[in-house]
This record gives sequence, C-alpha cells and structure tokens, in this order.
Amino acid sequence: MESQKNISEFILLGLSYDPNIQLFCFVLFLLCYVSILVGNLLILISIRCSSLFHQPMYYFLSHLSSMDICYTSSVTPKLISDLLMKTKSISYDSCMLQVFSMHFFGGIEIFILTPMAFDRCVAICKPLHYMVILNRTRCNLLIFAAWLGGAAHSFPQLFMAILLPFCGPNEIDHYFCDIFPLLKVACTDTYIIGALVVANSGMVALVTFAVLVVSYVIIIFTLRNHSTEGRRKALSTCGSHVTVVALFFIPSIFIYLRPPTTFPEDKVFALFYTIIAPMFNPLIYTLRNTEIQNAMRKVWCHRLFFVVVVIWAKV
Repeated sequence: MESQKNISEFILLGLSYDPNIQLFCFVLFLLCYVSILVGNLLILISIRCSSLFHQPMYYFLSHLSSMDICYTSSVTPKLISDLLMKTKSISYDSCMLQVFSMHFFGGIEIFILTPMAFDRCVAICKPLHYMVILNRTRCNLLIFAAWLGGAAHSFPQLFMAILLPFCGPNEIDHYFCDIFPLLKVACTDTYIIGALVVANSGMVALVTFAVLVVSYVIIIFTLRNHSTEGRRKALSTCGSHVTVVALFFIPSIFIYLRPPTTFPEDKVFALFYTIIAPMFNPLIYTLRNTEIQNAMRKVWCHRLFFVVVVIWAKV
C-alpha cells in the first residue's frame, strides 16, 4: 500500500495522438453528449409529467433514462475535455471515483434492463394479470433491487482498484479509468485480482444477458398462439429493447468476459456502451413508440404555451 502513494495521478493516452482526429472526436462526442442529455431528459420529463409514469414499462424507462445520464456523465465529460488537452491527466482519487461511478451506474442500468424484459414478458404472456403482477410496489422493489445489484457489483471493483499498488509507469492506454487498464500498470502480480474482475464484471454481464435471452425466447414461444397482427405489434414493442440490449451487452461481454488483458480495440468497443448505447436509447424508444411521442407533444406543447402566455403577460 505504501508504493501506491508514489502515484498521485495517471496519464490517459486517449483515443488518438493525431490533433486532427482529436478535434474531430471533440466535436463528435460533444454533439453525442448533448444529444444524450437532451434526449434522455426529454423522455424522463415527458414520462414523469404524463400518465405514462403509472405504467410499469414507462416507469422502468424513466429510470433507464436517468441512469443513462448518470452513467455517460461519469466518463464522457472527461473524454471531451481531454481531447483539447495536450496532457490528459487524472488524479488518483478521481480515477478511483470514475471506476466506482462507471460500474455503479452501469450495473444499475444492466439490472434495470432485466425488469424491462420481465415487463414485456408479462405483458405478452399474461396480459390479463399484467397490472396485478407488476403493481407499483413490485416495480419499486425491482428498481431497489437494481440499485442493490449496482452497489454489489461496483464496491468490489473499487476495493480491488484501491488495493492495487502503483509505483510507475502511470500511463493508462484508455480514455477513462477502468480496472483492466489499471491492472496493466500495477506493480504487482494481478492474476488473482484479474480473475476476480472477470468473475464479477464478466459473469454479471453474461448471466444478465442470458436471462434477457431466455425472456425473449419465452416471448417468441408464446407469440405462436397470437394472431399475425398481435405478433407484429408485440415484436415491434420488444424490438427496441432487443436493440438496446445488443448495443450494451455484446461489447461489454467482449471486454470483460475474457482473460484480464487489454487490446487497442477495447477503446472502440467501450464507446458502444459508454456513449453510443445511451445516445441511441432515446431514439430507439421514441421513433417507434406512439405513446411516448404523444406524451412528449402534450407535455412540451403545454409548457411552450404556458411560457408564451407568461411572456405575453409581461409584455
């Protein structure tokens, strides 16, 4: 633990050394981050201010949107600011905080996707008992369980990172602090910790993904007894959730469910679950969902009308 004090900061090597590429990435990721904030806030406020909030599917979706904002905000602002810096440094304490916050909010997001799949499964397989099975008390318990799952996943990651001794070099070949890149610069044998990380992050991603796949297999099996129109509507509703799951889980499983090592391609795959998936979530859930679109029109048109009236009254 004493050797750890020799390192007060880490140097993030980022995505590229080319200034032109860095400038392009700055503009691109700034636009992505703004779209993430605007898109998820629109969904979150539209659901909270409409009757959709009382429906389990949209209740879970509002929590997913809030986790998207928190999760990407633990990584993306630092990435954007570093793209303008010559030296991309991060303090030891900030690095540990980033490890914790990323896995905490990311874990909650993963565990929220599970009750969302359960919600679709109940809606299609047990439509007459839907509101009884997924009452508000049970929905609250599922969200609470997601938060507990996120904490149970992230605290071991933080403890393992804190226990690593660092005595040089301090260059991390990534654009954010994560446990695998930290293992590479630790000055100790990291085999056991690496195996524990795989058992934690890798198995969480794999088991959760397997549960989601099973839920959709059950849905597809149940849809055999539905009409063609019923199957089309159900699959359309589930399609958005499947897309989100694929964008988030496939890169995560590739990175975390393997021997503890790093590759240059990891940074590209990490972009999918830190930026691309949170950015596409609002688009995926709104473009094919008329209820969300109608709620957004009512909520925001009403607020725009109120603002116009207030301005007109003051004039």
